[in-house]
Amino acid sequence: MDRLSELASLIDRYAPMEGAGPTALPRLHLARVTNPTEPMHALQQPALCIAAQGRKRMILGERIYGYEPSNYLLVSADLPVVGCVMEASPERPYLGMRLDLDPAALASLILDMDGDTKPGEAPGSAIIMSALDDALLDAAIRLLRLLERPEDAPILAPLIEREIHYRLLRGEQAARLRQIALADSKFNQVNRAICWIKQNYARPFRIETVAAEARMSPSSLHEHFKAVTAMSPLQYQKQIRLQEARRLIMAQAVDAATAAHLVGYDSPSQFSREYSRLFGAPPMRDAERLRASPEAGVAV
Repeated sequence: MDRLSELASLIDRYAPMEGAGPTALPRLHLARVTNPTEPMHALQQPALCIAAQGRKRMILGERIYGYEPSNYLLVSADLPVVGCVMEASPERPYLGMRLDLDPAALASLILDMDGDTKPGEAPGSAIIMSALDDALLDAAIRLLRLLERPEDAPILAPLIEREIHYRLLRGEQAARLRQIALADSKFNQVNRAICWIKQNYARPFRIETVAAEARMSPSSLHEHFKAVTAMSPLQYQKQIRLQEARRLIMAQAVDAATAAHLVGYDSPSQFSREYSRLFGAPPMRDAERLRASPEAGVAV
């Protein structure tokens, strides 16, 4: 059995049910999907994503990233993304893993490796892809094997996760990845703006307010925010508002007008138009579709 097949076999064993979910290891999530899916909207946090079998596509703004077993995908900021499984079948399901990144672990490793804490290059897209090498694949397999030995996990899981962070920092995207860990990098200035918008998404804001929070000029914030997220701060706020409204409608069964008000819309008609534009149907029809086909709303 080759190493990718071994990883797929482990995911197959520990993700026996359709969909995605957590494991006994707090940062590790596994997914099984038996058919290609509709586009799925989600707020993706920083993570390493590996498709051991099948293919998946992730969309950020107008950027499209397709990944499969020969590569891995890194997400380095909280992003409203659209994901869909492109290749899967009951006989050969999509099998994937996601390991949430730990910025503190990255910062500690940078200090241990070379002490270079200079901000470095200007930030690029918060989604990057690279070839999956043997060392990273081997560490991922050993991490999943800890699910067989829960008594070892509390001691060994942090060590293997640290190794995975180390392998990423030694890879071709090392310079970009360092941006996550360095407090004075342009990337983390943008990340401060992202965090502020997430906390204040339901109220209007002036770009000057967000720029002050990020400790950047408005023009610099706009330039670097778009480089990282593929959207402007206002577009980012709109995506967060609409995704939260969808969650309220589905999880708490609130009506569309109430959801619109709770996420900061003054005009129900504007809310309905923008909701339909993003999700492809008005709020109540979209909710009915999701309830009829729960797998359409599964994040993977």
